[in-house]
Amino acid sequence: MSAEIKAGKVAKPKKKGRIIKFIKEVRSELKKVIWPTRKQLVNYTISVLLISLMMGALIWIADAILLKVIQNTLTS
Repeated sequence: MSAEIKAGKVAKPKKKGRIIKFIKEVRSELKKVIWPTRKQLVNYTISVLLISLMMGALIWIADAILLKVIQNTLTS
């Protein structure tokens, strides 16, 4: 062990070296990604939009029903 490590001082890599290493690692990880095809992407997007619209409509309907119930309860 060197005297620097024993004293609790560890040499840090230079900032520029860390940034370059980070970018290389990001590029390496992105090469491992299995990207969807255009057709898959369109299908997934349509699915998300439809489900979002259906959930929005369901919440809107539930809100309207609960509003009527609460109004009837309070005015009775």
